[in-house]
Amino acid sequence: MDFSGKKAAFFTLGCKLNFSETSTIARHFEVKGFERVDFKEIADVYVINSCSVTSESDKKSRNIIRQAIRRNPKAIVVVTGCYAQLQADTISHIEGVDYILGTNAKFRMTDFFDGLQKREEPFLLLKSQNQNRDYHHAASWGDRTRSFLKVQDGCDYFCTYCTIPFARGRSRNDTIVNTVEKARETVANGIKEIILTGVNIGDFGKSTNEKFIDLLRALDEVDGLERIRISSVEPNLLTDEIIDLVAVSKRIAPHFHLPLQSGSDEVLELMKRKYKRDLFAERINKIRSVLPDAFIGVDIIAGPNGETEELFLDGYEFVRDLEVTQLHAFPYSERPGTKALDLKPVVPVDERKARTRQLIQLSDKKLHAFYEKHVGEVRSVLFENESHQDILHGFTDNYLRVETPFNPELVNQVRSVRLSEINNVGNFEVVVL
Repeated sequence: MDFSGKKAAFFTLGCKLNFSETSTIARHFEVKGFERVDFKEIADVYVINSCSVTSESDKKSRNIIRQAIRRNPKAIVVVTGCYAQLQADTISHIEGVDYILGTNAKFRMTDFFDGLQKREEPFLLLKSQNQNRDYHHAASWGDRTRSFLKVQDGCDYFCTYCTIPFARGRSRNDTIVNTVEKARETVANGIKEIILTGVNIGDFGKSTNEKFIDLLRALDEVDGLERIRISSVEPNLLTDEIIDLVAVSKRIAPHFHLPLQSGSDEVLELMKRKYKRDLFAERINKIRSVLPDAFIGVDIIAGPNGETEELFLDGYEFVRDLEVTQLHAFPYSERPGTKALDLKPVVPVDERKARTRQLIQLSDKKLHAFYEKHVGEVRSVLFENESHQDILHGFTDNYLRVETPFNPELVNQVRSVRLSEINNVGNFEVVVL
């Protein structure tokens, strides 16, 4: 079916993986003749790629769905993503939704359109977690100099607080050969940096009998690629071999993100995490021993069921003494169907928020100290395509955000800069060398 002259708008909630998938879905629409427009414009089709990692994510997903319906009540409204997979019944009661597509169907959504007429009842297509075994490549392109490249999907861990395995299915991936080819295609579209994304990327290779480090080695040889960033890797999967490769790599940035979730061994056990805090500390010490300037981000959940005040303080002190750069702290959110709902005590919501604030304050101190450490240094920066108020932004190899007066000759270029000072919005002002 030819949809020439029709307009489609897209909205993404949640993780980098969702962003890569939305970009790929949007390109499928363009092949069918659609013109992609901003979500704030009047469109013929609105696609919401939803998130369900917290109750707040659920709420945001519902709000965005209703925004699309209000913007153009005659438009086709498609909801996909984790919230669609997990809460289809709730979505189906929102008047004006036409299609609710689960994990396996999202990349074929235009195939289900019977013209662009509003439906009396939503069309649902969902599969259970055991049926979600297909793998679909995805990469974000567009007007950015960086791209999120999907290398893995699904998760086999089933932590007690998490619904992602139910939403995305079991761990799976394509071959190294095919993944590297997708990276080359991305570079051919003008991308200078790729961020490897997935649900549990350190688990890459389960479905192809390969290893994540071998994927990294292969990507490190892609001509024209300036940088590779590794997104979140489970600490038990971040091996010495991987860290040592980053230290000598031509392209892999000294930038790590590790989900700790709690600094208390007792809480980690309640969460059914696959490591203890001593292993986590070993990973941080190993990174610092070979990459002292690496940016290290850490995820922490504040106030999960079972976390007493004593356990929180124990975990806080552990994190306080870690040589990490930034904490991504967020309050625990109950997820339907998870085993964590049976754990006691239940931490009051206000206390969860208070613990989150303590962790954020600690994070701010650590991040500021990391920035201060680099004043006066010379580092490489990839300048973005986007500019705001005549200011050009970019990131150093170790993820320090910098800005400089707009210069078209710097756009989409990697240049050496001197980090001169930290401005009042927390970015480095730089001297381009």
